[in-house]
Amino acid sequence: MLVKCICKVYMQNVYAFNYALFANLTTSQRASPASTFYEQLSKLSLMSSKEFFTDRYRKLGWKYHTVELKKTIRINSANVKKPPDLVKRLQDLGLVLTKVPFLKTGYWVEESRFSAGATTAYLSGLYSIQEAAAQIPATLFTELKDKTVLDACAAPGGKTTQLADLMRNTGAIVALDINRQRLTALSNQLERCQIKNTIVYQLDARRVSQLETSYDRILLDMPCSGNFATDRNWFKRRTIKDVKRNAALQREILTETVKMLENDGEIIYSTCSLEPEENELNIDWAIRSLNMKVEKISGYGQEGLTEVFGKHLDGSVRNCMRIWPGQTQGFFVCKLLKSESA
Repeated sequence: MLVKCICKVYMQNVYAFNYALFANLTTSQRASPASTFYEQLSKLSLMSSKEFFTDRYRKLGWKYHTVELKKTIRINSANVKKPPDLVKRLQDLGLVLTKVPFLKTGYWVEESRFSAGATTAYLSGLYSIQEAAAQIPATLFTELKDKTVLDACAAPGGKTTQLADLMRNTGAIVALDINRQRLTALSNQLERCQIKNTIVYQLDARRVSQLETSYDRILLDMPCSGNFATDRNWFKRRTIKDVKRNAALQREILTETVKMLENDGEIIYSTCSLEPEENELNIDWAIRSLNMKVEKISGYGQEGLTEVFGKHLDGSVRNCMRIWPGQTQGFFVCKLLKSESA
């Protein structure tokens, strides 16, 4: 009798768990919770597998292949009068460098006898370690000198220091991040690179209007799902649910920061995600919902997708830039302006 009671309680708990986990099922589906549980678990597994994501990429026009990324450095030109001299100095130490063809101050580390972050030149802020594709967004602003700039998701600071370098320490950068520990890394980067024009706040970018400041330029290097090129366990950890959650967060940040953009200002929106929900679909939404327009950019990569899984997007989304993994990690970037009717 005791065994029967225990089994009954156990099965009730299983049923309750199934009901809570799959609350969106129809009444008829809930009629057999045990079978429903395994059916839905199978569906969830399919929507988070390597095959699921690589099939999506194939449908978007790219065939999956493994990628080995090279470490990349960026010369902080405001601190280096003669970049070729620094390159020679590093090569003499044992760093084998090749110029990244689509970056003005970027170099791939082909070989090294030691860590690129263990030199006096690095510790003195003469160069930074920053992945090649990640160096692209900050370079797309038309003018930065003497501007007021918001770096809305700034930590750990690679793009913040790059912005300051491009600004030659003029104007002002407001750098935000919600995570206190990451802000420590950001502050260390600013100190190392001798940055003098940056104010750091621990603040959720979705609350940036609390600062009551408008901006000429806004960099939105969004929190995102990332991609497999920089995370060997990416396919094991990510699900489409993660992607959709991140896409919703990005729309919230974009909605808030647009309010603080000057009428003639610019937003650079970027992610290191391959998923269209976080990229082209969000930009299509911004055009329709926030009255933004996309300015054409050019450089390394392909034009943005204007058809995603059968959905036709605004034609101007092609002015964005999508980078599939290869020489760099996967990346997406675009420039947004306020529409004249905004």
